[in-house]
Amino acid sequence: MKVGTDGVLLGAWAPVANAGRILDIGTGTGLVALMLAQRTADRVVVDAVELESAAAEQARENFSESPWQRRLSVFPEDINHFAGHASGHYDLIVSNPPYFASAVACRDEARNAARYTETLTHDALLDCAGRLLATTGIFCVVLPYDIGLGFEQAAQQQQWFTRARVDIRDRPGKPLNRMLLALARQPYAQPDYQELALREQMNVYSQPFRQLIADFYLNY
Repeated sequence: MKVGTDGVLLGAWAPVANAGRILDIGTGTGLVALMLAQRTADRVVVDAVELESAAAEQARENFSESPWQRRLSVFPEDINHFAGHASGHYDLIVSNPPYFASAVACRDEARNAARYTETLTHDALLDCAGRLLATTGIFCVVLPYDIGLGFEQAAQQQQWFTRARVDIRDRPGKPLNRMLLALARQPYAQPDYQELALREQMNVYSQPFRQLIADFYLNY
């Protein structure tokens, strides 16, 4: 799969300051996990789970060729199975999860599994994250805006609390089309709500977006 804006946003935004152990659920070819490894100190371990075997192998190859290979591990298995045997808890869990509940089939099974919730429902994802997250940990996702609203509501029904949310649009005046969401198991006194426009105009990235992705984009 190509490098997408969703993954870049998640990898650049997820709060890593207090993380010693990080988990990327559905890592694909490893983009977000690599970004989080780049942003963190040498003591931080980044684990990545990926069900689709070819993507998991590509992630493993990408990890092995990175400067952070010692801290990165990929587990080619279903997250439900992983949650059943994982040792310890994670301070930060991230996911760019499936988001189409049902629709016309994708062009291949790998893309279908990555984008459709038939193999991993959002309720199941929240349950797995809850089992794997440390008491004071944070769970971050990126989703299309309307689906993100439903995901946030489902999370609240499972006793999650919003810690931060960024509502994203392509340009000022355009509809909101993405959401970054940080959830916690502990109530947060003042959740941080923000908006972000990716571009100032058609082909010019906004200054806030430039600042967010400065360490990752070579040309923008």
